[in-house]
Amino acid sequence: MPLSNIPNQQFTTSQLLRKIRSRIEALYLEIITGFLWWFTGWIPFHSFRNCCYRLCGMKIGKRSYIHMMARIYDPRHIQIGEGTIIGEKATLDGRKQLPNSSGGLIIGNHVDIASDVMIWTSEHDLSDPHMKAIEEKVVIEDYVFIGPRAIILPGVVIGKGAAVAAGAVVTKDVPAGTIVGGVPARKIANRDIDQYHYKLGRPRFFQ
Repeated sequence: MPLSNIPNQQFTTSQLLRKIRSRIEALYLEIITGFLWWFTGWIPFHSFRNCCYRLCGMKIGKRSYIHMMARIYDPRHIQIGEGTIIGEKATLDGRKQLPNSSGGLIIGNHVDIASDVMIWTSEHDLSDPHMKAIEEKVVIEDYVFIGPRAIILPGVVIGKGAAVAAGAVVTKDVPAGTIVGGVPARKIANRDIDQYHYKLGRPRFFQ
């Protein structure tokens, strides 16, 4: 393309500063993600990993643990309640970078998240010509169970005591006490429990 046809794009000082700030923040998050994945995630001690996650801004309640090799995006906007256990190689996405973003991840108390589960709060808008990013908060309420390799997409709320079957792809809210499965996830049954009193027990050693 001739140089004469390239639009002369000029930025105001405030726009330029915003671009620089955005680039620095993106670089910071890449470094944090790499640190938590390649270093912290491979240390076989729960207390050490939780300490690192908290230092990076994640809120983790008492007796909650994340097993090894978890991939964490933007821990500053991830909140985990008490007595929750998250399996190895889980993906927790807390991104909340865009203007007016509603992103971030909230996980309640006594939640059981199995291995290889992916929870995403950011995706691309396929109807936008520039594939712009969309960030929407994910909320997982108390006593939820999520089976291995399930995928939770942005904007989803999973109600108290709900269960997600292994390999399900959850694209919309799951009512409290409902069991869902499939791609996309649909209702299978109800959990016939009115009150939840169970505790998940201890995490596995060296995992």
